[in-house]
Amino acid sequence: MKTHQLSFGQITILKSNLAEVIINSGMLMDMEMIEEYHSFLLTHLEAPFSLLINKVHAYTYTFEAQKKIANLKEIQAMAVVVKGYVGKKSTEFLIAFNDSNDWNISTFRTREEALIWLENQD
Repeated sequence: MKTHQLSFGQITILKSNLAEVIINSGMLMDMEMIEEYHSFLLTHLEAPFSLLINKVHAYTYTFEAQKKIANLKEIQAMAVVVKGYVGKKSTEFLIAFNDSNDWNISTFRTREEALIWLENQD
């Protein structure tokens, strides 16, 4: 496993086609950060790949970033670990906002549950 620090947080490569993403506390994800994020994923992972989004911290997105955050055809599945009520509701809003994108995404209370689900998406 190798962890990479980016301007908005960290990404840990768990396998050649699986990464864990942790966004920094208080971050406002904008389009520049989304482009950095997508570029990193495309150059460091083997497609199709899956993402474990670990919502350890609270953060937000610009309107444009909400529309583009996970719109890469190379993303096979996303598991989001959310512990609190507000984090779960904000994640549900983001999923509903992007309903037309047909994401393969699910939320979980624990990292272990999320990893098991991702393993079964292959």
